[in-house]
Amino acid sequence: MYQVMRARLRALVCGMRAARRDAGMVTSEYAVGIVAAVAFAVVLYKVVTSGAVSAELQGIVREALNARM
Repeated sequence: MYQVMRARLRALVCGMRAARRDAGMVTSEYAVGIVAAVAFAVVLYKVVTSGAVSAELQGIVREALNARM
């Protein structure tokens, strides 16, 4: 019985130590996610503001405004 309790306690303590070592990973994962989102937003902005896409979007808006109901 003593050995079983000791093994469980050791597993619990080792698990707590492992959890403390990974404490900073959450912040770094958020930072990587934010950097990726900003990079995607910049690329999307560049595509939408390019000449061909901008002209096409303006054409779509003009057609929508001139449509009869």
